[in-house]
Amino acid sequence: MTVLGGIGFTTPWLLLALLALPILWLILRAVPPAPIRRRFPGVALLLGLKDDESVSDRTPWWLLLLRILAVAAVIVGLAGPVLNPEAEASRGDGPLLIVLDGSWGGATRWTEQAEAIEAQLTRAGRAGRTVAFLDMASPEPPVFQAADAWRSRLPGFRPAAWQPDAARAAQVASMAGDLDAFDTMWFSDGLDYPGRADVLDAFQSAGAVEIYQTAANVIALRPAGFEDGAVQITALRAAPGPEREVVIQAQGRDPAGNASILASAGAVFAAGETETTTALSLPAELRARITRFDIQGQRSAGATTLADDALRRREVALIAGRESREGLQLLSPLHYIEQALAPNADLIRGAISDVLPANPDVIILADVATLSPAETEDLGAWIDEGGLLVRFAGPRVAASDISRIDEDPMMPVRLRTGGRTVGGAMSWGEPKSLAPFRENSPFFGLRIPDDVQITSQVMAQPDPTLAERVIAELTDGTPMVTRKSREQGQIVLFHITATADWSTLPLSGLFVQMLERLAVSSSASAPDATQLEGTTWTPEQVMDGFGVLSDAGTLPGVPGPDLVNAPAGPDMQPGIYADGDRRLARNVISAETTLTPATWPADIPIRGFAVPPEQPVAGWLLSLSILLLLADVVASLALSGRLLGRVNNSTAALALLALLLLPPAGAQAQENDPEADAFALNATAEMVLAYVMTGDNRVDELSQAGLTGLSQTLYFRTSVEPADPVGVNLETDELAFFPILYWPVTPDQPRPSSEAYAKLNAYLRSGGLILFDTRDADIARFGAASPNGRKLRDLAAPLDIPPLEPLPTDHVLTRTFYLLQDFPGRHTSREVWVEAAPPDAEQIEGMPFRNLNDGVTPVVIGGNDWAAAWAVNRNGAPMIPVGRGFTGERQRELAYRFGINLIMHVLTGNYKSDQVHVPALLDRLGQ
Repeated sequence: MTVLGGIGFTTPWLLLALLALPILWLILRAVPPAPIRRRFPGVALLLGLKDDESVSDRTPWWLLLLRILAVAAVIVGLAGPVLNPEAEASRGDGPLLIVLDGSWGGATRWTEQAEAIEAQLTRAGRAGRTVAFLDMASPEPPVFQAADAWRSRLPGFRPAAWQPDAARAAQVASMAGDLDAFDTMWFSDGLDYPGRADVLDAFQSAGAVEIYQTAANVIALRPAGFEDGAVQITALRAAPGPEREVVIQAQGRDPAGNASILASAGAVFAAGETETTTALSLPAELRARITRFDIQGQRSAGATTLADDALRRREVALIAGRESREGLQLLSPLHYIEQALAPNADLIRGAISDVLPANPDVIILADVATLSPAETEDLGAWIDEGGLLVRFAGPRVAASDISRIDEDPMMPVRLRTGGRTVGGAMSWGEPKSLAPFRENSPFFGLRIPDDVQITSQVMAQPDPTLAERVIAELTDGTPMVTRKSREQGQIVLFHITATADWSTLPLSGLFVQMLERLAVSSSASAPDATQLEGTTWTPEQVMDGFGVLSDAGTLPGVPGPDLVNAPAGPDMQPGIYADGDRRLARNVISAETTLTPATWPADIPIRGFAVPPEQPVAGWLLSLSILLLLADVVASLALSGRLLGRVNNSTAALALLALLLLPPAGAQAQENDPEADAFALNATAEMVLAYVMTGDNRVDELSQAGLTGLSQTLYFRTSVEPADPVGVNLETDELAFFPILYWPVTPDQPRPSSEAYAKLNAYLRSGGLILFDTRDADIARFGAASPNGRKLRDLAAPLDIPPLEPLPTDHVLTRTFYLLQDFPGRHTSREVWVEAAPPDAEQIEGMPFRNLNDGVTPVVIGGNDWAAAWAVNRNGAPMIPVGRGFTGERQRELAYRFGINLIMHVLTGNYKSDQVHVPALLDRLGQ
């Protein structure tokens, strides 16, 4: 490309034709030879006559100028003019390697980066350069291809929830060394990481290097902690700068279960500082519902920190069988328990009847032997609902008859009469120590201190179920801690006292760790590798580079120490991990993380993302030349009197000027049509499922994922091969391209305009189908006064909807592809409404179905949240859990089958009803 006067030309040699324009002007202005004069006597008769009209003997100057401009526009247009050319980029003609840091640090500005990359692909494609991509966060050997081949794949690049590390940097440097010469455009996230300098050296040895990096500062959050009765949150920024305030939002579930912002607080970076800390003072009930903290305006995994059990202080009720005398707190049965739990749990004291209404997470009974029938009943109901009862033995339990003959419902095992003590009838001889914990024990991996000694305990009665209930034992095999499950809850018994009378366990740090493993308390700080030794944590949700959580699917579990020590990557993705009742968040930023800005050598050019896109104007110039030539035709006809009679030169010039000043009719269409044309081509090239965009990003993303899952299922199971689903804006998009619209109802979505309702009614009358999903079948029935139900009535009021009825058992939807009688989604309500059957619909004798009409129902209404059941992530794994175990998978399968039946019904109508009526039709025709 050649740049002249700030405008680039792809074929600059054609501009030489402009030199011929003055010659053309002279040729057109040349006067023809004068005619030979011959005297004719009859001319005398014409003398004295006056001609009211005259014709010029040469072309008017303004018409010549018009023609010259038309020719000049053609010449310049064919030369390929381009606005905003990049002269530096045009000098390269070899292979081009586009490098992405690809980490969470660039997620907030990912759209700007993608636009800048697309502009570079356009320039490279025009220059005929091959292009390859290299993602530093997930490196793969680069493959050089035509620039246009990468343009369609550009939306597939997404930031990772981790940064490149030294190992990945070394891998990239090795890949670069195996390639021939190439130029590099490096799109940096603005953060430094190990090995980056070595990679830069490898790229510089292969060719020219340019860095593209935004000037915006990278901001992140450290994990939240609990200190001095408040949630402490620390924000980081990569580079020091002027004073700046950020808003930190606490997100979670409101009492109705909806995601919302529960609290917010401002944090101010002082001038020149890179850290700031703020505190949120929240009640325990509100704090327990927080799931994450985000920085307002930032969309990255680093600006998000997930909350886990460390933030949720459990409520523990403490009940003792006897109280210590005043001044003898060390002899209190609850003293050591209080010391172990007070830093990390909210403690409640009182009788069982007093603490149960508070619904604590855990109840601890220290040497409580006998419970009243009322207390046993109430405590049992609380355990069945998921409570954890922890009991400690003691002299009262040892002397009582509790759980001797029959197993007490509030005990995990039967007990033998009396206890086992040193020097008694069943003397041990020497105090015993704890045996290493078994793999199936929640305490597995904990180190047992040498000074932990057991001198007395209550003995468990041998029983066939005893072995599976022992979770800690002594070196001689005697059970020391037993546990059993009861409905959704658990009962745990320490066969020793909670004091130092019978053992030294309450005096050791092992005692605190054992309580934490039982989920009695949560550590206020992140656990270290030794505390997690021997545990395996299963991922429940994983986070992408934008900070969006998705279902972990079938990702394998990770060892506990790796959860703390292993660097983030594809095998250790940030998210929420579970081990039994405990939840641990693996965040992108740890408590020790600091952000370091990337610095580059002085000889490396650094540019911003705001690269003005090149704009070819050849089409505009060629269109202008056509308009000028048309104007020339009109002016020539006007001058010759063949248009509106003869007009003088000035009138023709004025008319021509008015014609040229009118805006080109095709200009606006050329501006607006490409997007509409692309939408129409995408919607009509293949069968496409569509959903109505509600304005709620979370709901719209779930609708997109749900229809993607349904489209994939249709592709694999039927002959229908849908393309990727699209979101529809009812105000601007054409609806006729889509056979079905999925419309999720949210309480806050705006009501469409009257023009949109006109399009919707036309869509319904022309055979389209709308699936209304209120997504609230778990809390409301159709027509109930739920927020979504009220919104549905408001949205559907202007629509031309026929009478509805609950989906009958013989409706064609029950058999278009699969035979179905239930239509679940994430919820299992069977209340689905369709167009009511005609009043004269009768069942023909011998036929299993009624003679229903042949039209497709225009609407299907339900609340089972089908999109959530269909939704899959980019790996094809389900996004939203449905039910539990095999029952849940069966429910998801039925949801897919309902979706297939629905699409088949839309595409084929009631053809199956016609098939079963063939005998009756033949009989009526007399054949």
